[in-house]
Amino acid sequence: MVDVLLLSRMQFAANISFHILFPSITIALGWFLFYFKLRFNLSGHPVWMRIYRFWVKVFALTFALGVVSGITMSFQFGTNWPGFMATVGNIAGPLLGYEVLTAFFLEATFLGIMLFGINRVPPWVHTLATLIVAVGTTLSAFWIISLNSWMHTPAGFEMIDGVAHAVDWWAIIFNPSMPYRLLHVLLASGLTAAFLIAGISAYRISRGDDKKAPKLSLKSAVIVAAILIPIQILVGDQHGLNTLEHQPQKVAAMEAAWETQEGLPLVLFAVPDAKQKTNHFELAIPNGASLILTHELHGKVKGINEFEEHPPVAPVFYAFRVMLATGGLMLLISWFASFSVLRNKPLPKVLVKALIWMTFSGWLATIAGWYVTEIGRQPYLVSGILTTADAVTDIPSGNVLFSFIGYLVVYALLLVAYIKTIFRMARNSVLIEEIKLEERNAQKGFVPLTSQHTDSEVSV
Repeated sequence: MVDVLLLSRMQFAANISFHILFPSITIALGWFLFYFKLRFNLSGHPVWMRIYRFWVKVFALTFALGVVSGITMSFQFGTNWPGFMATVGNIAGPLLGYEVLTAFFLEATFLGIMLFGINRVPPWVHTLATLIVAVGTTLSAFWIISLNSWMHTPAGFEMIDGVAHAVDWWAIIFNPSMPYRLLHVLLASGLTAAFLIAGISAYRISRGDDKKAPKLSLKSAVIVAAILIPIQILVGDQHGLNTLEHQPQKVAAMEAAWETQEGLPLVLFAVPDAKQKTNHFELAIPNGASLILTHELHGKVKGINEFEEHPPVAPVFYAFRVMLATGGLMLLISWFASFSVLRNKPLPKVLVKALIWMTFSGWLATIAGWYVTEIGRQPYLVSGILTTADAVTDIPSGNVLFSFIGYLVVYALLLVAYIKTIFRMARNSVLIEEIKLEERNAQKGFVPLTSQHTDSEVSV
């Protein structure tokens, strides 16, 4: 029978991998919706309302799956990781509570107005509701990332009889890695939502949709992506410097650097060998890692062998490169696409296909980055305070295996259903008329759609 620690880690990894897919979209998609609504309010052009109506449905579907998967994930703190709350519950509990009180309630309450109140409340109230939902998603990320960052760089607490007690909540919330991690996650969400919008819009165009809605939404998305990626690179650089300061063993694993070196090469590809503590088939750029990590050509970087406790090298090393490769591809495609749309030129077919294939590329980059972060903290669950082994449950491994298989089956079905539903919504929108007669006469700031319109009639 497989060890209960390994099974519990695999189960939580499956849960977080599935759950993070949906907040990574909704955090930024809420702000895209606010932008679409503002454009409609300012221009009065019905096409912006059509774009809004399509993507608010995607937002609602994504939000629902995020809530469901988040609830099942939180159960595991009690079933699989009782030592976590027993040791740091005085800190983790309030932070999770703040997330529910200040963020989730905002999202859940005002989402109803976004979905069903567009013809029942004044236009400014509906726009305000959209803004509040966007703020709520960002606040949700703030509290969750604050807790997660504290688990990496704990501060503002004291240990009494093996239990963490808060001493300085400001230091806890704004712990040393929190600002960098929060910006990194928010920008990643922006890129994830941007490529989702661009990909679905490109899919509609590829199926002969010549309406304004997919063209405008694609243009907005690729321009946002083209702007965000360079910013993400700068933030990622600062985040890396912060990680080098507080978690040098993680950085050593990311670079597969076994020995401390001055002028550490940047390993592009290798097969790390933990037993022999070396890399096979290594392809590297001389002094590259030192230049990136220390901003000095001959900067000194500690190797893995310097640390008695360090994360497993191979998964951290490979996940980091998957994230970088995906980000590089995003950069190229978004810039080429932006160049075309800003010149008001039709996108080349190869670029349209590339955007379709990149629809969920943000998911790949996000999960890879999350694996770097979380596996890179091992063997600790809370750095320097609580190891993963000390927090795990003592229930029979068979029980964990049974629930683990159940989660995998359900999550696989939900993921397939989610993707198929979004593409089906896109296909249905291809058949919808661009602007109906009633909408042509709409007043600026409000579209008085009649209650007789069906869902398909108000699709983009």
